[in-house]
Amino acid sequence: MSHVGKRIKKSREGIVRTKLYPLDEAVKLVKANASAKFDETVELAINLGVDPKHADQMVRGVVNLPNGTGRTLRVAVFARGAKADEARNAGADVVGAEDLVAEVQGGKIDFDRCIATPDMMPLVGRLGKVLGPRGLMPNPKVGTVTMDIANAVVASKGGSVEFRVEKAGIVQGSVGKASFDETKLAQNIRAFVDAVSKAKPTGSKGTYLQRAAISSTMGPGVKLDIGSLATQAQVGT
Repeated sequence: MSHVGKRIKKSREGIVRTKLYPLDEAVKLVKANASAKFDETVELAINLGVDPKHADQMVRGVVNLPNGTGRTLRVAVFARGAKADEARNAGADVVGAEDLVAEVQGGKIDFDRCIATPDMMPLVGRLGKVLGPRGLMPNPKVGTVTMDIANAVVASKGGSVEFRVEKAGIVQGSVGKASFDETKLAQNIRAFVDAVSKAKPTGSKGTYLQRAAISSTMGPGVKLDIGSLATQAQVGT
């Protein structure tokens, strides 16, 4: 039987595991229980009424969190010429073409987000087995294959978060840091839920947003009242 530390035990005492908390109350609990010696990340998990094994029930997208993620991402851009210059001017950390492909093939991956111009995709496609499992493969559906390089770089560094449904029908993502004030965290969470709601696939039947919970890196999960998350989302449709 695994040992539960005193800190974790204490944090669980103030949370009723079967209760669905309104968002504002849940955020307060998560912040109060984020007692690690570092600024914990706040994570959101949403159970969806989809079966990702079916192509018409895949959920994928990107959301620009209004208050950022609290984390500075390193962004790599595959581009040539003027577009490479545009990427550098926008603040990209790594820019290249064949040389960058060779680096990645050699195992050097020192970036958190990857963007490419459309003409680079035949080259970048060779990196699918390397970038794909890490969730780094550029994709036009989430705005990381684009000619608008400057805006893509700025969005990636400023609070853009990609999401994709997992096998069990769950979407997860970081929505800020425990040091954020309650209002900013709640705004980020609602923005994330709204983006997932808008990404509802045509094949989804019945209740789409089923369950949701938030937690900090080292803290316990707090179940959310789905109704308190609604913005433009039509919960239960």
